[in-house]
Amino acid sequence: MKTTAFFTRILSWLTGSKLTVDNSVVRELDLDRFLGSWYEVARFDHFFERGMSQTKARYVLRDDGNIDVINTGVKNGRPKTAKGLAKLTDIPSLLRVSFFGPFYSDYRVMLVSVDYRFMLIGSGSDSYLWILSRTPQLAGSDRAAILNEAKARGYDTDKLIWVKQG
Repeated sequence: MKTTAFFTRILSWLTGSKLTVDNSVVRELDLDRFLGSWYEVARFDHFFERGMSQTKARYVLRDDGNIDVINTGVKNGRPKTAKGLAKLTDIPSLLRVSFFGPFYSDYRVMLVSVDYRFMLIGSGSDSYLWILSRTPQLAGSDRAAILNEAKARGYDTDKLIWVKQG
């Protein structure tokens, strides 16, 4: 057990991953309800979406069982699109997503509302966090619930960028 923990720490250090938050996933994810379009309501800042507004994600099931990920947004007045691939894992709410060839990252569904109105998405570190919604804006009570969940997990919600949706 100590050996596993040691190697996990070494791998984390080598990859730059931080493990300072609770990024555990929900127990169940209904893939059919997860699929479709989501507005990115808020996110942590990162280079690949910096300066973007009107960001959305669309998840489409492929014939091979994987998921096409189509992210769209507007940067400097111009529409942008990024296409990726999500692979399912043995844990339904933990996907492996790639936008850059053979390099995959964790996509962790940490919270999803009972009616699949909103989600809290994390990664393998504390550097990435997204709040997704089926609508461009979250209701006040939904926003409070999702922020409370993120804070309880150790995320610094003051770092969230609230996305302009139009």
